Amino acid sequence: MRVSDVMTRNVISVRPDETILKAARLMLQNRISGLPVVDVAGGLVGMVTEGDFLRRTELDTERRRPKWIDFVLGPGRIADEFTHTSGRKVAEVMTENPVTIGEDVSLAAAVELMEGKRIKRLPVLRDGKVVGIISRANLVRALVSLAHESEPAGDDATIRDRILAAFAAQPWAPRIDVTVKDGIAELWGTITDERMRKACMVVTENVPGVHRVHDHIVWVEPMSGMAFPSSEDEAARPEGVVTRDSVSAV
Repeated sequence: MRVSDVMTRNVISVRPDETILKAARLMLQNRISGLPVVDVAGGLVGMVTEGDFLRRTELDTERRRPKWIDFVLGPGRIADEFTHTSGRKVAEVMTENPVTIGEDVSLAAAVELMEGKRIKRLPVLRDGKVVGIISRANLVRALVSLAHESEPAGDDATIRDRILAAFAAQPWAPRIDVTVKDGIAELWGTITDERMRKACMVVTENVPGVHRVHDHIVWVEPMSGMAFPSSEDEAARPEGVVTRDSVSAV
C-alpha cells in the first residue's frame, strides 16, 4: 500500500498570519491534532500542532529553569522560547520546514519516517502543494479496514495448512503441530523461551478462519531441562501435581 491509499485528502489548513486562537478552534471543531500552515499560493510553510500550545503564558505552563541554565543556553534560545510561549500568530509558534512525504511512497517508508523523526503526522505533497495528511490515525483505520479481508476462511484442513505455512515463514518459530476443528486451533509443541508462546498465539490468531486458540505448548527450562505445561493445561491438572508456579515458589 502507498500513502495515497490511506491519507486524509480534504486537508484543513491555516495561514501563517492567522491567530493561534483560530488554529486551536479549527483543531477542536474538526477533532484533529495538527494543521499544515500554507501561504497564499498554497505552499507549505510549517505545521502547528497541539504540542505547540502546551507551554503558554495564558496557562502559566512556561518552562521554568534555574537562572544558571538560562545563562548556559544563551539569550537566543531564551528569546526563541519566549516567542513560542507568548506569540499570538501561527507563524510565531509553528514548526518551520516540517518533514513531508510524497503520495506515491510506500506505507512502510512512511512509518519508518514517522518513527525515525518521532512525529505523529506527515503532510503529503505534490509539486510543493499539500494534497493530504497521513497520521497514526490513518494507519489505524487502514488496519481495521484490511483485517482478515485478504482471503476466505476455508475449511478446517485449509485453515490448518495456512497455520503451518505461517509458522514455517517465521525464522524464530519452534516446531509446532496444529489441529483445527470448527475453526478452533489447538497448538502442540515445545519452546525454550516463554516469549515465543505469545508470538505463536499471534501467528495462529492472524490466520483467517481461526476463531479461538488453545495453548498446549510445553516450556522446557534451558538450564534444568524441566518441562512445564501451558497455563491453560496447568489449570486443568489435578491437585498435587508439580507446576511451574509451585517450583518458582520454592
